[in-house]
Amino acid sequence: MYEIVKKHEIGYSIYDYEIYAPDVAISAKAGQFIIFRINSMGERIPITIVETKPEKGLVRIIFQKIGKSTFQLASLNKGDYIRDFLGPLGNPTKIKKYGNVVVIGGGIGVAGILSIVKEFKKIGNTIIIVVGARSKNLLILESELRQYSDSIFFATNDGSYGIKGFVTDILKDIVSKNKIDIVYAIGPVIMMKAVSEFTKKKCIKTIVSLNPIMLDGTGICGACRVTVAGETKFVCVDGPEFDAHSVNWNELYFRLESFKYSEKISLDRFKQHMGCVDVKKK
Repeated sequence: MYEIVKKHEIGYSIYDYEIYAPDVAISAKAGQFIIFRINSMGERIPITIVETKPEKGLVRIIFQKIGKSTFQLASLNKGDYIRDFLGPLGNPTKIKKYGNVVVIGGGIGVAGILSIVKEFKKIGNTIIIVVGARSKNLLILESELRQYSDSIFFATNDGSYGIKGFVTDILKDIVSKNKIDIVYAIGPVIMMKAVSEFTKKKCIKTIVSLNPIMLDGTGICGACRVTVAGETKFVCVDGPEFDAHSVNWNELYFRLESFKYSEKISLDRFKQHMGCVDVKKK
């Protein structure tokens, strides 16, 4: 059992937890993730590790309340326990001195870039951060990201903070004014695909962190399979980071959208069961 030591709501339906998991805390590296399960009957859900405090045995995670299991996780409080907290999983980010590094975070994917920018900054890279969200109330970690960035830019769909537009609008402007050595992007598939298509035209190496459907986290179930450079890869063991220009984005998007439809039906039933919403039959 893993205790919730801290809980904060940091955005609209976005929660910041610290979990006491000393075995994970002592060995986790930037770019890795955990799989949690609330109880013995719960789903196995992957979440990126935001940061760790090995000396205290704490692992920080940030998640958005969007599905059945994240609704259940958000209902827990400080002092409550999670049944399973498996990790660290996946391969860590390859940290090296590239020079000018653009790190892009979209939506809840912003949580995944914090540990990466820390490590890149630590070894002397110049860090340009681009953050995107639908609106201001969904932006997270601004003050922390500013500590490790040489420059930081924001884009919101509705124009409530930063520019009105998308992260690619900012990226195009950055590339037109600077020599960029590598781009890292974490966020919605449609955002990462758009970033990849632009950087491919500009011949800029780009790495993305993928978060497809995932169950066991060991590569046995095959649920997290993606096609990269024409070969089948399993994100949980081969990733989660891949060369963006080699990912079959259309296949990945189709599989995720198919899952989301099923998940929406499951969530509606769960909310109705909990008395949260009146789901009308069509």
